[in-house]
Amino acid sequence: MHIDLPEKRYYRIGEVAKAFNVNTSLIRFWEGEFDIIKPKKNAKGNRLFTNEDIENFKLIYNLVKERGFTLEGAKQKLKQNPTKVVENQEIISRLEAVKAALIKIKNQLE
Repeated sequence: MHIDLPEKRYYRIGEVAKAFNVNTSLIRFWEGEFDIIKPKKNAKGNRLFTNEDIENFKLIYNLVKERGFTLEGAKQKLKQNPTKVVENQEIISRLEAVKAALIKIKNQLE
């Protein structure tokens, strides 16, 4: 899944949910389930997600939504070999970026 977010320091929960095409409740749920997601909270209590949190959401989204892992399975996979999971996600992200660029070129030629 290619995530297209503007380059910012912090993202609101609505922006993150829209980028991943999920409900905000799922973002809050995953925040509670996975300890690698640690958003900052402002004075009002609103969650502010960093780029690191977005990268962690990509890992979780890939494992749970795209590869079909259960939440427990995804947690175990992230604990067993986190560097391999991160490397695989980086490769997938690069390939998706190339695919998006190729589709854009194709559409311009039509």
